[in-house]
Amino acid sequence: MLVGGGFREVGSFRYLVLFLVALAGLISPARADEIVRKGPEADWIKSVDVPSADPARGDQIKNGISWLLADEQIIHRDYGYDDYSRTVYRIVDRPGLEQGASIDLQFDPSRHKVTLNHLRIVRDGQVLDRLDDVKFDIFRQEKDAEKGVFDGWLTAHVNIDDVRVGDVVDYGETYEITPLVGKGLFFYSFSTEWEEPVGLIRTSIIWPASRPLAIKPRGTEIKPVISTSGTGSIYLWEIANPKPVKVEENVPTDFPAWGSIDVSSTASWQSIIDAIQPYYKPATAFPPAFAAKLDEIAARHPLPEDRMIQAMRLVQDEIRYVSLSIGSGSYIPRDPATVIQSGFGDCKDKALLLASALARLGVSAQVALADLDHGRALDQHLPALRDFDHAIVKATIGAKIYWLDATDYLQGGDASNFPQPDYGFALPVFGSGALEKMPSAELESPTVKVAEEFSFPDKPDGHLTLSVLSTHEGADADYMRGKLASRSVSELSDAYLKYYSKRYPGIESAAKLEIFDNRDGNIINVRESYRLPAQALTANDLAKNFSIKAADLGTDLPTPSMVNRAGPVSLGSPVYRRHTVTVSNLKARFSGGEMKDVVTPYLSLKSSWSNTPTTFEVQWDFRTLATQVPAKAVNDYLKSVKDVSDNIDWTFDFTYQDAPENPVPVAAPDRSEQQVIGGLLLVSIFVGIPLFMAIRRW
Repeated sequence: MLVGGGFREVGSFRYLVLFLVALAGLISPARADEIVRKGPEADWIKSVDVPSADPARGDQIKNGISWLLADEQIIHRDYGYDDYSRTVYRIVDRPGLEQGASIDLQFDPSRHKVTLNHLRIVRDGQVLDRLDDVKFDIFRQEKDAEKGVFDGWLTAHVNIDDVRVGDVVDYGETYEITPLVGKGLFFYSFSTEWEEPVGLIRTSIIWPASRPLAIKPRGTEIKPVISTSGTGSIYLWEIANPKPVKVEENVPTDFPAWGSIDVSSTASWQSIIDAIQPYYKPATAFPPAFAAKLDEIAARHPLPEDRMIQAMRLVQDEIRYVSLSIGSGSYIPRDPATVIQSGFGDCKDKALLLASALARLGVSAQVALADLDHGRALDQHLPALRDFDHAIVKATIGAKIYWLDATDYLQGGDASNFPQPDYGFALPVFGSGALEKMPSAELESPTVKVAEEFSFPDKPDGHLTLSVLSTHEGADADYMRGKLASRSVSELSDAYLKYYSKRYPGIESAAKLEIFDNRDGNIINVRESYRLPAQALTANDLAKNFSIKAADLGTDLPTPSMVNRAGPVSLGSPVYRRHTVTVSNLKARFSGGEMKDVVTPYLSLKSSWSNTPTTFEVQWDFRTLATQVPAKAVNDYLKSVKDVSDNIDWTFDFTYQDAPENPVPVAAPDRSEQQVIGGLLLVSIFVGIPLFMAIRRW
């Protein structure tokens, strides 16, 4: 479903939350029985023998559930298709009762009709039929309501009475599915291996022989057995007792972490475009007030690049994010005029509005489909509407292509430097009928720069002062701008003070937090000012063990387990940050000679330092050099992460004082002093020598 993404406002649609919660309470059992029924399996469904669990895999069972059978059977219908699913499992331990003693059937009432075909418990060889006792509790569970997403799906909850450890639970349900968009399109994907042991994974699809299905395996070489029955082809996959796969953390989306198979009615992305293109034609009529804003943009900005940026900001800032992705609303946008009048829209609503606004401003633009989480692997899958969960805009000015996300919030910059989204691949709705690779960001300079300036007190009752200037550019400026919009200045100031008070107990704010936002340049500066009494420096030997640290340099790097690692480690979007510490009013020269550079093919930390008799300065530059680390290099990578951590946190004794470089010279006596000394010498000669001689004679 195209449910959107990016920065979202949630407080402004609170009334919608209350409305939908109230609506959920109005779902009556009578209405539920029309879409959730009880009845036997259809004649086309084949009964499958339930396999036994492999005792050799008993130590890999999780949550007290031993999975025996996962059987999926699909058949083509004129209205779409029917999907029968049968699940069989044994409850082997007490935790299994929490998960296995209930069933949830989730469905979209606008396109699904659900029938629970059977519910049986096998206990000590005896089959107990529980279907007649089933009662459906229907509720609406909007999991993403806080993000502004409402999909309208319902859950039919079944609580199974009298389930015991050792019981085998066996149930099957059939979904009658009528696609709301692209009625001739079919797509199904299933995993060929699970994280837990399973006796048999079975998938069967019956489809017209005249319309052969496209099949694309990913991370597996398993192929179907294809047979015919009348005018239909039967595609069958049976995977007995597959070896459980180890799910690893921080694996890139374009790496097949486990085997899966896509089955589709088409191998052409043009088929997806044909299904939705009629709904994404740019609008030409706008409400008068909005049209006037566009005309003002055109009058003030003759260059198409500037018009593009101003239109993007208009849609981003003035249309709040709410996604009513209910029924066909999952794929079909609302009319731009309706979006403007309501003041809200989801990704596809805002994308179509922005594309329409750009067309009015003379900029070629169209909606493009994308996926926020798995977009980098789109080219590894067969075409399907469900491949996408987001809509953006592709704008073209001359030979230059721009990607715009209308769901971003308070984005800065101009056409030459604004951060463009990179979701891997996108599918333009009016394009060539093929996926297009979105460009990845390349950072040539730091996007976050933090400069800390410490000045030690010059008298016993003085203060240490600390001035901090943080500079955010590009995508980091956009992130900071959104953060500033969602938090009060005082709240942010308190968070910064809390950070420094942990390092320097007794520190206090010396001035209010200052924020300078250059939105067109997409640069945000934040200035902090603190002071620390000299007495606090002597307490707990703080000055003798004074910490200087580069915050947020490599501290958010993933550190997955290295044991039998098979998949690469994803490092995410590029990072380039700089941290500088300057300490002044010192009484000695200090050295950073023990600081080391950390340079690998995947990340880099470079340190430099300088000093004078009264100042000491350190600079760290950290950046990632790749988007992922191969599995064979994980050990070296983890060592480099530790090396980075060890080289950004140092302690110095800033009470130390240098010894004088040269002895202090004795001042030469002046002329009067010389005369006195000379007189004394003469007296000593005339008196001392005779006296000495007399004593000697005596």
